[in-house]
Amino acid sequence: MWRLELQAGERLVLSRLLHLNGPPGIGKSTLARRYATEHPGVLLLDLDVLCGLLPGVPFREAHPVVRPLALAMADAHLSSGRDVLLPQYLGRVSEVERFETAATGAGASFVDVLVTDERERAVARFARRGADDDDPWHAQVREFVAGLGGDDHLREMYDALQPVLATRPSYVVVESREGELDATYDALLRVL
Repeated sequence: MWRLELQAGERLVLSRLLHLNGPPGIGKSTLARRYATEHPGVLLLDLDVLCGLLPGVPFREAHPVVRPLALAMADAHLSSGRDVLLPQYLGRVSEVERFETAATGAGASFVDVLVTDERERAVARFARRGADDDDPWHAQVREFVAGLGGDDHLREMYDALQPVLATRPSYVVVESREGELDATYDALLRVL
């Protein structure tokens, strides 16, 4: 049997899986990149980036392939005592629970954070996301969303978060205002 003894003044710090949930285009990945940059050793587990490792695979097909990879990566990093940051829209409780189970299975805690804005502002922000860059990923995601109903689909995704919030009282909410990255980031730091 293992026994952990802490010296006076020491405290036990568990690794954490920090899940930034929220509607598409709200700034989860931007906040996550900044946090990871300022906290060396944190694994930035952005599923969209992992999808980019599958060139030529359409968005719809890539995410189911990378989720098991992401879970394995999270487990390995958390098991080593390091934090993982997951900026990912998860609109079903079962999906959130998959990542929570991975965290607790690795002996880590799971932190739910909802990054959000008012519904119509969130929809409008998605339309502007990546408009100023040449990243083909943004164009592919916009095309994918357009094929599912465009703004109406984004509203449905936004609304799908409500049952997730209702069944997971552990969520803390960070209000994201377009153009106010520093204020949003400071609010995120306060809840973490």
